Amino acid sequence: MAKKPRVTPMMQQYNEIKAQYPDALLFYRLGDFYELFNEDAILGAKLLELTLTQRNKNSAQPVPMAGVPHHAAQSYIDILVDKGYKVAVVEQMEDPAQAEGMVKREVIQLVTPGTRMKTSADAAKENNYMVALSQLPTGQFGLAYADLSTGELEATTVATTGNVMNELSRLETKEIVTDVTLPDDLMATLTNLGILVSYQSEGLADHQLDYLVQDLAQPAQKHSADLLLAYLMATQKRSLDHLQVAKGYDIAQYLELDRHSRANLELTSNIRTQQRSGTLLWLLDLTKTAMGGRLLKQWIEQPLLDRTALEGRYDIVGGLLDDYFGRAALQEALQGVYDLERLAGRVAFGSANGRDLLQLSHSLEQVPAIMLTLQAMDQHIFGTPLADLDPVSDIQELISQAITDDPPVSVKEGGLIKDGYNAKLDEYRYTMQHGKQWLADLEASEREATGIHSLKIGYNKVFGYYIEVTKANIDRLDPDRYTRKQTLVNAERFITPELKEHEQLILEAQAQSSELEYDLFTQLRDTIKMNITRLQKLGANLARLDVLQSLATVAEQFNFVRPQLTDETEIEIKDGRHPVVEKVLGHQAFVANDVVMPVDETIMLITGPNMSGKSTYMRQLALTVVMAQIGSFVPATSAKLPIFDHIFTRIGAADDLISGNSTFMVEMAEANTALQEASPHSLILFDELGRGTATYDGMALAQAIIEYVHDHTQAKTLFSTHYHELTSLDTTLPHLKNVHVGATEEDGKLIFSHKVLPGPADQSYGINVAKLAGLPEQLIKRASEILQDLEASDQKESQLLPSQAEKNSTNSSLAEPMVAYPSSVTPDNLAVETHQSTSDSEQPSQLALFDIASDQDESVLAELKTLDLANMTPLETLLQVSKWQAKLGK
Repeated sequence: MAKKPRVTPMMQQYNEIKAQYPDALLFYRLGDFYELFNEDAILGAKLLELTLTQRNKNSAQPVPMAGVPHHAAQSYIDILVDKGYKVAVVEQMEDPAQAEGMVKREVIQLVTPGTRMKTSADAAKENNYMVALSQLPTGQFGLAYADLSTGELEATTVATTGNVMNELSRLETKEIVTDVTLPDDLMATLTNLGILVSYQSEGLADHQLDYLVQDLAQPAQKHSADLLLAYLMATQKRSLDHLQVAKGYDIAQYLELDRHSRANLELTSNIRTQQRSGTLLWLLDLTKTAMGGRLLKQWIEQPLLDRTALEGRYDIVGGLLDDYFGRAALQEALQGVYDLERLAGRVAFGSANGRDLLQLSHSLEQVPAIMLTLQAMDQHIFGTPLADLDPVSDIQELISQAITDDPPVSVKEGGLIKDGYNAKLDEYRYTMQHGKQWLADLEASEREATGIHSLKIGYNKVFGYYIEVTKANIDRLDPDRYTRKQTLVNAERFITPELKEHEQLILEAQAQSSELEYDLFTQLRDTIKMNITRLQKLGANLARLDVLQSLATVAEQFNFVRPQLTDETEIEIKDGRHPVVEKVLGHQAFVANDVVMPVDETIMLITGPNMSGKSTYMRQLALTVVMAQIGSFVPATSAKLPIFDHIFTRIGAADDLISGNSTFMVEMAEANTALQEASPHSLILFDELGRGTATYDGMALAQAIIEYVHDHTQAKTLFSTHYHELTSLDTTLPHLKNVHVGATEEDGKLIFSHKVLPGPADQSYGINVAKLAGLPEQLIKRASEILQDLEASDQKESQLLPSQAEKNSTNSSLAEPMVAYPSSVTPDNLAVETHQSTSDSEQPSQLALFDIASDQDESVLAELKTLDLANMTPLETLLQVSKWQAKLGK
C-alpha cells in the first residue's frame, strides 16, 4: 500500500488557513513573495499570466505553485478583484529570524469586489458599493449598502423583487451579502447577473458598532445593516471608525426611475458603449473634485421631490451663474482639493501613508480661500454654505509641522518626519549625520596614512562597515594595521575596533530613528482619526459646492434657464432642447421645440417618420424633468414644470434573454409596470408600443393602452406611433392632443424639419427612410408598387377601432371597420374574440383565445387575469396554456 505523501509543516499551515477561506484565492506570504498553491496556483497563473511552477517537484505528488513579489502584490490583487474573485492576504505575523518553529501567519484582510479601498484614477468619480440583502417573514426586503472607501452607509425597505433589482442597478452593485432568507428565484437572477454573492450567517455581534445602526427604526433596515457590518468586520479585521451612522431612506422620497428607464434615458451610462460619454452625467460633470463627481452622479440617480430643497439649489446655481469671478475663484480652490472622503477612509483604515497626509493637508489649505470667496458673495444665498464649512485648520497645521515635503511611500523606513518635530528624533539624526561625517573623515585619514588613494569605507547588511583595499595595493599595507574580515576576487576587506564601535552607534541610531518615526507617524494618524467625522462633513459640503458650480458652469455654456416649479400638472416648455444631442451637434444645429401640456391635457400622441426626432423629443422632456429635479437649470428659453413622482419609459427595442423574454414580452412588461404604478403626477414615455406583434394586435393594444391611460392612470404621457389610425382618437378622448414631427418630400427626397407641429402626420415616409438608408433602388421601387396596391385596396375603409368612449355612447356613429376587429378589446379585457364584418364578403378575423360567453370557462379567465406574464418565461407560458387547454377539454 502506497504511503500518503508527507505534508510539511508549512503546507499544513497553508491548508488550515485555506480551509477557512475556501472561496478566496490565498496570497500566502513567504519571504519577499506572496505564493499561491494547488488549485489557487493553477487558476491564479492563468488569470495573472504567471509562470506555474511546482513545490517538491521530485516528490510523487508535487504541489502546483505560483507567486508574485510582495511589493507589487496590490496590482495583482486588483486584477483578480476586477474579475470578480476574492483574495485572502496571509501575512507573516512575526520576524522569521526570531520565530521558534513555523512563522506565525494570519489572514490580515479579505479583499473582495465590494470592499476595495483603493481605486484607480479612472474610477475616482465612481462609488464602490456592496449591498446586504435579506427578507423578513413579512415578505419585505431589507437592503443596506456601503462604500467602504468613503464610509457611506444607508439602508431602506423594499417591497418587491422588481424594486430590489432597480436599487441594485442604481447602485451598480459590486457585491451582495446575504443570509439564507432570499427566495431561490431571486438568487438565480442575481447569479445570472454575474454579481458576486457572499454569505454571512449572523448579524452584528460587536456592540461597539451598535451606534452605527441606532437611527434605523425599521426592522428590515436594521437587520440588513447588521448583516453588512458583520461581514465587513469579519473580512477587514481592522478599524471601521470611518463608517458613518447609517441613514434610513425611502425609495418614494425621490423621483423613481426603474432600471429600464435609467438605461433608456442614458442618465449615467451610454446604452451602446456602457461608458459615460453621451450621457446626462457626461454633459453636467464639470466638477473639480472626485467627491463632487460622485455626488453629482448620486443626484442624477435620485432626483428630489422636495420643492424647498430644489429652490435652494436653484438659488445657489443662479448666484454662481451671475458671479463669474466668484465662481472662477471657487473653481480654482476646488481644483486643489483631493478626495477628502477616501483620504479619511484610508486614515481610519490604517492604510494612509505620508503622501496621503500631504494630500489631506494640501486640501485643507484650500478651505480658507473658499470661505473668503463665499464671504464676498450674496449672503442671503451663500450664508448657509459658508457657515457649514469647518476648515479643520488644527489638523492641517499638525500635518504641515510633522510630514516632510517629499515623504517615501513606505511608513516604516524613515524619512517621514520633519526636523524639529521631535527632540529625540533630532538626537538620533544628529548621531547618524555625525557618524557619517566621522566615517568620511576616517576614510580621508586612512588614505593619507597608508598612501592608498583607492582605499574606501563601505557597508553591507552582512558585515556592517568595512575598509576595502584592492589586491594591487595590499603590499603597501601594514599587515598589523587592520583585522581581515573578507576576501574578494579583486580586494580585501578589513575592520578595526574603532570602526565597529562607531558602526554600533550609527546602526542603533538608524534603527531607533526609523522606529521612532513610525511611532510618531501612527500617533499623528490616530490624532487625525479622531477628527474623521469633521473631515467627512467638510468633504460632503465641498462636494455639494462643487456640484453646484458645475451646474452653473454648464448652464452658462449652454444657455440653460431656471425652471419654474408648479403645484399643478401643467407643462409649458418653450424652445426645449435635448441637452446631450445639442452638445454633440452644436447649439445652432439643434432644432428647439415647445412642450406644452395644460392641466386638462393628459396624452400627446406623436406621429411622424422614423429619424424625424420623435424619440429625441420624448427623451428631452424626461431629461429636462430629471435636470429640474436635481436642482439644475434646464435647456429651454423658459420652463414651467410640475414635480413628478415617477418616470416610466419604453423607448427602443430590447429583449431580456437571461429571463427568456422576447422583445415584445419586455415591451408589454414595461408597459404594464407603468400602467400599474403610475399616478397623475407621473410621466410616461411610450415609443411605438405594439410594433412587436401583428399589425392588428399591435394597433388594438396601442389603442387600449391609450384609453386606459386617458381614463384611469391620467399621467402625463407622450405616445409616439406609426399607427396613423390612432390619431382619430382625439375626437373621442378629450384629454388627448395630436402632434407630429414635420417632414416634406422634394424630388423624391425626404427633408426633415425636426419641428413638432400641431395635428397628425399625413404619412410615415417609411420607404423614403429606407431609401436614405441606402437600400437597393430595385427594392425601393418594388416597395413603392406594393404600397400603391395596398393603399388602393384600403382607400374606402377605416382601420380605427371604436374607442371605449364611443362604445359607451348610444349616439355615436361608428366608422365601418376595414377588417373584423375583436369587439372585446377594452382597457379592462384584452382577450380577443371573433367579430362579424359588416361587409357582404367574409373578412378574415383573429380567432378568440377563449369563448368569453361560456360560463364553464370563468375559472380559466380568472387565472388569466391574475397571470404575472412579466415574470414568466416563454416555456412557463406555454405550459400554462397547455393546462388551460386540458381544463377546457381542447
